[in-house]
Amino acid sequence: MSIWRAIMKKPRTAVRSCRQKQASGHEGREKQVLSSSQVKPSTPDGTMPKFPEAPAGLARRQKEVVLRASVSPYHLFRDTAEVTVFRENLLSWYDREKRDLPWRRRAEGEVDPDRRAYAVWVSEVMLQQTQVATVIDYYTRWMQKWPTLQDLASASLEEVNQLWAGLGYYSRGRRLQEGAQKVVEELGGHVPHTAETLQKLLPGVGRYTAGAIASIAFGQATGVVDGNVVRVLCRVRAIGADSGSTFVSQQLWSLAQQLVDPARPGDFNQAAMELGATVCTPQHPRCSQCPVQSVCRAHQRVEREQLVASQSLPGSPDVEECAPSAGQCQLCAPPTEPWDQTLGVANFPRKASRRPPREECSATCVLEQPRALGGARILLVQRPKSGLLAGLWEFPSVTAEPSGQCQREALLRELQSWVGPLPATHLQHLGQVVHTFSHIKLTYQVYGLALEGQIPVTITPPGARWLTREEFHTAAVSTAMKKVFRVYEGQRPGTCKGSKRSQVSAPSTQRKPSPGQQVLDSFFRPHHPTGVSSLNSMAQ
Repeated sequence: MSIWRAIMKKPRTAVRSCRQKQASGHEGREKQVLSSSQVKPSTPDGTMPKFPEAPAGLARRQKEVVLRASVSPYHLFRDTAEVTVFRENLLSWYDREKRDLPWRRRAEGEVDPDRRAYAVWVSEVMLQQTQVATVIDYYTRWMQKWPTLQDLASASLEEVNQLWAGLGYYSRGRRLQEGAQKVVEELGGHVPHTAETLQKLLPGVGRYTAGAIASIAFGQATGVVDGNVVRVLCRVRAIGADSGSTFVSQQLWSLAQQLVDPARPGDFNQAAMELGATVCTPQHPRCSQCPVQSVCRAHQRVEREQLVASQSLPGSPDVEECAPSAGQCQLCAPPTEPWDQTLGVANFPRKASRRPPREECSATCVLEQPRALGGARILLVQRPKSGLLAGLWEFPSVTAEPSGQCQREALLRELQSWVGPLPATHLQHLGQVVHTFSHIKLTYQVYGLALEGQIPVTITPPGARWLTREEFHTAAVSTAMKKVFRVYEGQRPGTCKGSKRSQVSAPSTQRKPSPGQQVLDSFFRPHHPTGVSSLNSMAQ
């Protein structure tokens, strides 16, 4: 046993030595990582023992130490006077300039802490990746329909999806309801009061949302970091490194926590977000109206660059610059990205490279019974309970190859699986819709099929519905399906095919088929309509 203890001490000794070398700035500090070949003790049964910390974990910790050592105080708030100026100026500006928004009015006027937290919770979830102007109407209708957590918890997922339709990122609504159900069923109807417990106990509540609820609804002095706050902090402290990296993100959260006003944490966090949304904007920021311009490193950098460019003063102007104690500062922009004089403060934050969305293709069909009992009806089927657009309704669809090979046959089989035999010759290609989700660019090949002379279908299997046009427009369907339906409507007899709302893409030109292939195609594929144009738009 004494031998084994001696062996187990080796990794700890090596780690301590490594960290001491890192702190002293030794040039070889990043090479002091234990590898699997350095220490390989084994237990009597021949298995590998469990080390106190794996080499990968050691490497990560070592890297963090090195990064912290190479951060200049230039990017930090070093004294309380500077922090006080930032807080006072920002809050004074917010008290004068804040926008009148329905969730702010509701939170400020609500005495019950759980109802106040619910009002904040709904707004913060809706505002994720969505503009304020878009959210206002959705928020108002949501709170009218479900004014309390108990109301939302008792609603059906169908109702939630129906109200959320068109807002995008549909899983948000589902997770919000799941959170409300957990509060009602497991937490006695009381929302957790701290950011830590909110994030731990409620599904779909991440670090930012938890901090927003805790500070605004319960007065916890905890900072928050969203896209607007990232921009404000990166400019105020001239942080040019990739704000999406783990290390820079940690530094931004640390700054937010240092700055938040303990007397008015909710107002402070809203003020920081408001500043980023209305003044410190991505393009064309209004620096002359900024309440924290006096402590803004980016603004100071702009003034210095202008002085140097004008050569109005001999030598370099007396403006503080970043001076890391060792190596390249990890919060500065990399040398490969020099200062752009035309951007000014918009040099910060650094624009992270985004991977383009993956491209997918789907064939979808609007199947209509024009002479159904009670008026014309169209077929909708429900998507799976998980994944993209979970639980929403759509026109019958199949995954298709971009080349379009066999998509008609596959789509026809899908339609027949829902309603039985169909006339293949009536299936008509109408055009395409391109809809971009957050990570997928999905091209829908749009088909239409009207059951003109057939007996109306009255029996519908589970997971399918026949809806009137009025019912379709209020159903839980995605924006993409509404675009598809506009394509179909634009191709109906008597409609204006040149109207802006019904523009579609004509089918792509293909190599002329052989005579034998033409005979087969005449059976499966009617002649494509010509003269149609494109409907390509981004998701909101």
